[in-house]
Amino acid sequence: MAGNKSYTIVEYFGGDDGYRCGYCKNEKGNFSHGMWSHTMTVQDYQDLIDRGWRRSGKYVYKPIMNKTCCPQYTIRCHALKFQPSKSHKKILKKISKFISKGELPKGQDDGEPMDSVCEEACPGEPDKVCQSEVKCAASIDIQKEVAECPAIAEVQKEVADAAPADSEASRKEPVYDMVPLLLSLLWGAGVGADASRPPCRKAKDLRKERRLQKEQMRQDADGVSSSPSPAQTNQPKPLEDFISDSLPDNSSHCLEVRLVPVSLEDPQFAATYEQSAALYARYQMAIHGDDPSECSESEFRRFLCDSPLEAEYSPDGPEMGYGSFHQQYWLDGRIVAVGVIDILPTCVSSVYLYYHPDFASLSLGSYSALREIAFTRQLQKQSPKLSFYYLGFYIHSCPKMRYKGQYRPSDLLCPETFVWVPIERCVPHLENSRYARFNQDPDAERSRALVLYRRTVMPYAAYTRKRKGPTDETEVQQYAGLVGQDCAERILLYRA
Repeated sequence: MAGNKSYTIVEYFGGDDGYRCGYCKNEKGNFSHGMWSHTMTVQDYQDLIDRGWRRSGKYVYKPIMNKTCCPQYTIRCHALKFQPSKSHKKILKKISKFISKGELPKGQDDGEPMDSVCEEACPGEPDKVCQSEVKCAASIDIQKEVAECPAIAEVQKEVADAAPADSEASRKEPVYDMVPLLLSLLWGAGVGADASRPPCRKAKDLRKERRLQKEQMRQDADGVSSSPSPAQTNQPKPLEDFISDSLPDNSSHCLEVRLVPVSLEDPQFAATYEQSAALYARYQMAIHGDDPSECSESEFRRFLCDSPLEAEYSPDGPEMGYGSFHQQYWLDGRIVAVGVIDILPTCVSSVYLYYHPDFASLSLGSYSALREIAFTRQLQKQSPKLSFYYLGFYIHSCPKMRYKGQYRPSDLLCPETFVWVPIERCVPHLENSRYARFNQDPDAERSRALVLYRRTVMPYAAYTRKRKGPTDETEVQQYAGLVGQDCAERILLYRA
């Protein structure tokens, strides 16, 4: 798969010292293994993130899950099976309204990842309705009817007079328990539904029926006589259709998404480099409160432009190849958001997103994730094994990071056996403990890693016989337990 550079060189740093956690702000609670990657193949990085590693620029790190204050679990979404939830559709409609009419919503959306996220029912499940709110609304409506209807007020007075003054029921009986009696007085007892009127139907069913009628009229106009099968009528609307609906023609604004390789040798990346760096600085200062020195051009380059991944191409891979890319969101001729992604052999991995603070109310964090899922589905048509979307880390102990669990179906990586487990099975364990092993098979163990020594692949035991130095032994023992067998066969342990 790889081109001229089919090897990986890393410099392992260890992971004994604790440092400040960006989630719970614990000054010494964050522990992770780290290594500097001088160069890395996309297959090696794919293997590493499938064992819990992530990159920040060229620095590759892995949280020490049973020691760190906020365990970070690798999460992936099954892009081909993804169906947008109600909140996702709401975001796409908001984008459509802005592009078509130029109306920018006020305030920050509750579903925006940069802010707190409200939990909602999973796709396919009925929405959870607060019963107390329903009862309260019914009570208010009934009280209004009572005030406007003397007959009801009179009956209510008689009921109150008949009850003992110290009756427990008279003090605790809520108003909404009298609903049947009051309704019978309002509309007449025993009348029931009006048989002359058609039965009530859900608005969703009515919209579906109108849509089918329009489609049938169009087919009749074209001279095509065919009725959709039940399977076709019940087929859920794909994500791509929702996205295309959010980009109407003849609108007030024009939104375009461009994929650019992260390389100053690429003309488009070089031409937009300064504009993109300025947008990053503005985002960091406005959204995260960074000091200007913390979001300089050099920091931008180190964090979001420097990548250890070498561009690689494969006959059965995607057209643009593998490697690191920027997805630029252009609005009316200027960049308003940039999604940093890695295209790997089996997934699209999200690295970071930054956007213009003036458009924070558009929920661009969620919108870009939906666009990246759709992009993954597009790539899968070119490369069948590329079918997952990695959202980085899922941190259940940090409520603001739970939004990633809304992109379903999704899996979390077991921190001990490195097998993927559906998130629905993981959450109950995380409710009881910050750190949890998801794979419940007691016989499942971590795979054994091999060590590359003087360009020879060997088991770790054989390596210890050849290298007796205690420092080397400790370092390589830590390293060997962190990378998978296939990955270790290709990684050269670099020593300065």
